[in-house]
Formats: sequence, structure tokens, C-alpha cells
Amino acid sequence: MARKLSVLFVCMGNICRSPLAEAAFRAAAARHELDVHIDSAGTGNWHVGDPPDRRARAVARQNGIDIDHYRARVVTERDFHEFSHVIALDHANLEHLKLLRPEDATAELALLLDHVAQREGQAVVDPYYGTAHDFTITWRDVSEGAEALALHLKQKVC
Repeated sequence: MARKLSVLFVCMGNICRSPLAEAAFRAAAARHELDVHIDSAGTGNWHVGDPPDRRARAVARQNGIDIDHYRARVVTERDFHEFSHVIALDHANLEHLKLLRPEDATAELALLLDHVAQREGQAVVDPYYGTAHDFTITWRDVSEGAEALALHLKQKVC
């Protein structure tokens, strides 16, 4: 029996890139009528329980999505069994996830932009120390990655 699709997006603190990727992917999954469980987490524990950065909330809102209710959490070893796909937003987090991943993990591990033609291996740049414009660029990148990932997963289940 096939396991239900489930995707976990992971960045450093789970307040900028990964909640934006989660939001963008929720929208893409809905457009493509994918039945998928979606969440996000961070590799660091600095912001556990906090809402996304105000600039992330603003750019999501500008794109018609409310993420005010999201709360940061830390990725766990259990996530590698509960999610079919664990998607890192950059190389440092991908390496951290490889170290955290249990030997018997069942989740596929990749970078978000690996799913975008001609962007394989690229990271979504962290906008945290930047401006509102940097969050707009991040939104564009995670939206592009989310759309490509949704199409990829739709092809796998059809």
C-alpha cells in the first residue's frame, strides 16, 4: 500500500523560508488537487513556538495567504518516518538533515530548487538579515519550487 504524500520544509529557524515554502506549497497542492500533509520545521531551536517573521507574514499576505497562525518547531528524527519528503531550503540545512536522518528513515531528502529545471542544486537565499524586497525574492523562489514539486508529486501519484 502506498504511503500518503507528506512534505516537510526545513530551514534554519522556521520563521522565514520554510513557512513561506509551506504556504506556497499548500497553494500549489490545492491548485493541483494533491492530497498531501504539509508542515515546516527548523534545524535550530531559537524560535520554537514563535510565529513567522513579520516580513514573511507580510509577503505571504501580499500573495493572498495568511500564515499568522504558523508556529516554529524543530525537525526531529521522527519526521524522517512521518513525512514522505523532507525538503531543505539550503545546503547547510540539507547537510544538517543528512546527519540527523536515522539509518532506517523512509523520507526522500532534497533541496526545494532541485525540482526546478536548471536550478538543481541551488539554495533559496535566507532573507532574514535583508529587507522586505529580499522576502519578495524568497517568495518568488519558494513559489517556483513549490509549483515544480507539486507537479513532480502529481506525476508520481497519477
